Amino acid sequence: MPLVDTLSEDARWDALGLPDLAESAARATLDHLGLPPETCEIALLACDDARIADLNAEFRDKPGPTNVLSWPAEELAPDADGGAPIQPTPPLPGMALELGDIAIAYDTCAREAAEQAKPLADHVTHLVVHGCLHLLGYDHIRPKDAARMEGLEVEILAKLGLPDPYGEHGA
Repeated sequence: MPLVDTLSEDARWDALGLPDLAESAARATLDHLGLPPETCEIALLACDDARIADLNAEFRDKPGPTNVLSWPAEELAPDADGGAPIQPTPPLPGMALELGDIAIAYDTCAREAAEQAKPLADHVTHLVVHGCLHLLGYDHIRPKDAARMEGLEVEILAKLGLPDPYGEHGA
């Protein structure tokens, strides 16, 4: 059973091979954090800007599209800025640990990748890692939390053979 259950609402994702890319990114994230990927489950919605704009408005009260959104199954964020998130509650025997849902928008991802002169697959891999970290209680609102999360993203992406997304071109 795959770690990431991908639902594609936009055929443009098919050419990128998103299910395999997302599976690799999510596995690398969980492995890096010491969580067994084979016991976890993530739902990924691959959509377009119109759909993610609706979700962004509904759940974040922000108009317009964004690149990635996430909905953790559990609130794992630390109280202190820069603190370690709480570990997810272990699942019942024989059950998957549901980490939550991620939505990713093709139009915004493709535009950002072009603006940053990066391969789309590399940018999307970064955003899936980013979304997975959000599911696990990491965030980038407070300064120390942002530094911790970005540091993890750089480490995980390096293990996947990808450059620092916060380097020359920024995120």
